Amino acid sequence: MILLVDADSLIFASCLKNKETIIDQEFYTYIEECQNKFDQQFMKIVNDLEELYDIQKVLVFNNSKGNFRKIITPKYKANRKKIKIPPLLNDMHQYVLDNYNGIQAFGIETDDIVAKYWYEISKQVGRDNVMIVSIDKDYKQFPALIYNYHFKHREVLDITKKQAIYNFYEQMIVGDVADNVQYMKGKGVAFAKKYFKGCETKYQYTRKLYELFQKEYKGKARQKYAECYHLLKLRTQ
Repeated sequence: MILLVDADSLIFASCLKNKETIIDQEFYTYIEECQNKFDQQFMKIVNDLEELYDIQKVLVFNNSKGNFRKIITPKYKANRKKIKIPPLLNDMHQYVLDNYNGIQAFGIETDDIVAKYWYEISKQVGRDNVMIVSIDKDYKQFPALIYNYHFKHREVLDITKKQAIYNFYEQMIVGDVADNVQYMKGKGVAFAKKYFKGCETKYQYTRKLYELFQKEYKGKARQKYAECYHLLKLRTQ
C-alpha cells in the first residue's frame, strides 16, 4: 500500500496546545513542542495503518501556494481571514518539507496535488494499492480508499465510482462552508438526495444539476455553474 498523506491539517493541529484552563495560551511557543506533537501524530497514523496493510511507501504533501481558485472569485476562502494563524505554522511547514520530504505545488492546493498523485498511482498499481490519508471530505469525489484519522472516526472509507459521482454533485448543491462556496443557499443534503433520485450516470447528474442552476440564476446559469464546478472539483491532470 502507498499512503498519500495530506499533512496540512496535521501541521496546523501540531501548533495547537491542549488548553487546560481558559487562561492557557492557544498555540505552542517552542518549535520543538510542535515538532514532537506532529511526529507523534504522524507515526500513530502510519502505525495504525501498518496493522491493516503492508505499507510500501509514504508520500507527504503540504504547504502548496498560489491557489488559482482565488482568481475565479475573491470570495473563495475569504471567511478564513478571521482564523488565527499559529505563529509557528510556517516553521512547521518547513520542518515537514525538510524532514518528511514534503511535496508542495504552486498555483493549486495541496488537495489538488494529492489528487494528481492518487490518479496517476492508481492507474499504475491499482486503486486498491493506494490510499489518501486526510480528514478532508473533498476527496470523497474520487473512487478511492481514504483513511480519516480524526479521533472521532479513524476509519477507512472505500468509495465506489457511483458514490464518488454522487458525492461531487451533492457538494455542488450543498456547497462547502469551510471554503465559502455556496451557490444553492437553503438546499442541503436531504434536498440533494431527493433531487438526484433516479440519476445514475454523470450525464444525468450534470443535466439535472444544470436545470437547477438555470432556475436559480437564469441568464447567468452557465457562469455560476462553471464557477461552482471549478471551485469544488479537484484537479487530477
